[in-house]
Amino acid sequence: MKKKDVIKKFSGPLVGPLVQITFRHLRWSPSVRMKIRERAEELSRFYPRITSIHVVVEPTSRKHHQGNTYQVHLHMTIPGREIVVSHNLPKDQAHEDAYVAIRDTFDAAQRRLEDYVSSLRGNRFSRSSYYDRTL
Repeated sequence: MKKKDVIKKFSGPLVGPLVQITFRHLRWSPSVRMKIRERAEELSRFYPRITSIHVVVEPTSRKHHQGNTYQVHLHMTIPGREIVVSHNLPKDQAHEDAYVAIRDTFDAAQRRLEDYVSSLRGNRFSRSSYYDRTL
C-alpha cells in the first residue's frame, strides 16, 4: 500500500466518542444499532469534544409481543458537563417505532448540545434560558 493510500484511508477523525448501546428487555437489532451510531456520529461532527455517549433502548412494558412502545435514554459526556435526555411520554404519545424514539431523543440531544455550545460562545439567548424564564 502506498503512503498516499494510507493517508486517504485514515483521513477522518482519529478519535470519536465512545458509543455504548444497551438494549434492555429486547433483542438487539443490527439496523437499530447502526442508526444509533450514525446519529452519534452526527453529534460528534457538530461538537467533536464529546467523550462518550451511552444510549439505552427499552420497551415501556414487557407484557406485549406486539404494539410495544419504546423509550430511548441518552447520556452524553463532554468536558465539564453531562447531557442527559430521557423522554417519559404519556401512553398515548409513546413511540411505537424504535426508530422514531431514537430520532426524537437524538434531536433533543442536538438541541441541548446547541444550547451548550451557544452558551460557551457567549450568546445570551438559548432555548433553555427562554424556557426557564417562561415557566
